Amino acid sequence: MRPLRAMAADPSPPPTPPSLRFPPELPISARVADITAAIAKHPVVVVAGATGSGKTTQLPKIALAMGRGARGLIGVTQPRRIAATSVAARVAKELGTALGEDVGYQIRFEDRGSPRTRIKFMTDGILLAEIHGDPDLRRYDTLILDEAHERSLTIDFLLGWLKRLLPRRPDLKVIVSSATLETSRFADFFGAAPVVEVEGRTYPVEVLYAPPDPERELADAVADAVADVVSLDPSGDVLVFLPGEREIREAEASVTARSLRDVQVQPLYARLSAAEQSRVFAPIAGRRVILATNVAETSLTLPGIVYVVDTGVARLSRYDARTGITRLQVEAISRASAEQRKGRCGRVREGVCIRLYDDDSFAARPAYTDPEIKRTGLAGVILRMKSLDLGDVEDFPFLDPPPPRAIAEGYRVLEELGALDATRALTPLGRQ
Repeated sequence: MRPLRAMAADPSPPPTPPSLRFPPELPISARVADITAAIAKHPVVVVAGATGSGKTTQLPKIALAMGRGARGLIGVTQPRRIAATSVAARVAKELGTALGEDVGYQIRFEDRGSPRTRIKFMTDGILLAEIHGDPDLRRYDTLILDEAHERSLTIDFLLGWLKRLLPRRPDLKVIVSSATLETSRFADFFGAAPVVEVEGRTYPVEVLYAPPDPERELADAVADAVADVVSLDPSGDVLVFLPGEREIREAEASVTARSLRDVQVQPLYARLSAAEQSRVFAPIAGRRVILATNVAETSLTLPGIVYVVDTGVARLSRYDARTGITRLQVEAISRASAEQRKGRCGRVREGVCIRLYDDDSFAARPAYTDPEIKRTGLAGVILRMKSLDLGDVEDFPFLDPPPPRAIAEGYRVLEELGALDATRALTPLGRQ
């Protein structure tokens, strides 16, 4: 590993932690000079990296090596709590500093930082909430939006706000980090921002299509696949993707009932406490089988995963215009999501991805998952924008602007509920 203090953009940056180094085994380390030059020359840089490239942990360190974080924080957003906390711990360890000192994090109900903190990890929602009290985000001199390809509503809000903010903050640097999905759209959105591509670091992954008997319950099909892996290979952890908490609990019971030798089953989903979520990173004796929702699809690098079992489904919110209700429904994932899931293995040695569906089903799936703004009713979007003072939905610079008919329907619903008055301002009920 080699120090890179010489690349600082500021001729006299403040002292940085002595162990600021970039692991040579990570592909992004070979592109540090290119990324540094792009950040120095442009207000926005898009970094596209495949699974295992190291972009999540190394981009904040590149910014720190340039002298960023001196006049404000280096803010790094993550879509999920477990990613914000675990990546913060990893970066602090690489910098040789205690978590909460040079590197901290903030998630809902927990803030671990100090006056000397220079890199702050947080969920997307934390940064969005800060806009309400600090519209120009003066606390930050650098913002890194990680996993932007997930295109949640919060990410789209942040992208639009930053596009609007940058002319007022010429000192602010924005790095949009994404899997290699539609990166040209992010670049065009920010006025031909440069894109730096980084290769992934993976061993070959074999894909096996193994659709179960249609009459077989999903939990039993998962247990069958796990049992097959255990019988064929005595080592290597297994990551199973399931649509939700209920399915995870059912699969956990089914796998446990098999009494597989030296196997520990660990659930992983968003509602688990931070302590329970962190169990997936702790060393164990024997083989680990992690039953996870999409929380494990991006951001997290789970150590030791050799096998992935992909059920091919996820639980997504979808607005029904006829009933006016948003439902959480289980539906087939996109090809891009399937590739993300496959990329979770093959980190430590050759991997195997077992898809519990056939190749025709894979080919028939949409290329990408619809961004959340295309799947949700706009009443909630308008209400949230009003409460955060983000402006009117029809004027906001969305990456995918909603159609006028959907906007009108959103206003109509809120006015009927009494959440907006005749001038479309929030009523006390709307604020509540």
